Amino acid sequence: MRYLLVEDDRETADYVSRGFREHGDVVDHAANGQDGLMMATDTRYDALIIDRMLPGIDGLKLLNMLRAGGNQTPAIFLTAIGGIEDRVEGLQVAEDYLVKPFAFAELHARVGVLVRSAAPSDAPQTTYSLAGLCLDRLKRTVERDGEVISLQPVEFRLLEYLMRHEGRVVTRTMLLENVWDFNFDPRTNIVETHISRLRSKVDKGFDRPLIHTVRGAGYRLSDDG
Repeated sequence: MRYLLVEDDRETADYVSRGFREHGDVVDHAANGQDGLMMATDTRYDALIIDRMLPGIDGLKLLNMLRAGGNQTPAIFLTAIGGIEDRVEGLQVAEDYLVKPFAFAELHARVGVLVRSAAPSDAPQTTYSLAGLCLDRLKRTVERDGEVISLQPVEFRLLEYLMRHEGRVVTRTMLLENVWDFNFDPRTNIVETHISRLRSKVDKGFDRPLIHTVRGAGYRLSDDG
């Protein structure tokens, strides 16, 4: 998952960011309302975590501006403003409201509920895109920046799995179980070999790589290095 944290207190921002990253999530941080507005407008996030007392544009105004512009990304206010009227006001625009001080475990659980509640419950997603890379499950096609990329069936399944988990670390075991349907470790370099082949087709010749190795953990598909 990829989250935007808009928080001007550095200690709180570091605490929250570290917690989510330990769960394999990606966290982008904005230290003021103006940057938060720009980032939430330019990038798709699974959830927004917003402080109410922000320099520049306050959190309530920030979220109202996003909603007015059609951005319906689920949001939670994370703030020291805990009065009843403040909560009611916040919950008129945000999906949840958590008062500081807080336990990260509770924040993590609440954000998880927001994401699950916002997930579509009807037809499964058929297309995925990231930084010019587009995969169509129905047409079985892959393009990057308009250039058609020809993939073998297993390469297509591997890329689809990475794109379905954009921004998250996927382990070798996860890939073996979900791409090759191995419920045990065959002690081969099959994952490494196919990742290398996929990189040569998806990343080679383009401005920046999208498939990243996370040392000691696995692989991650993202456009932020």
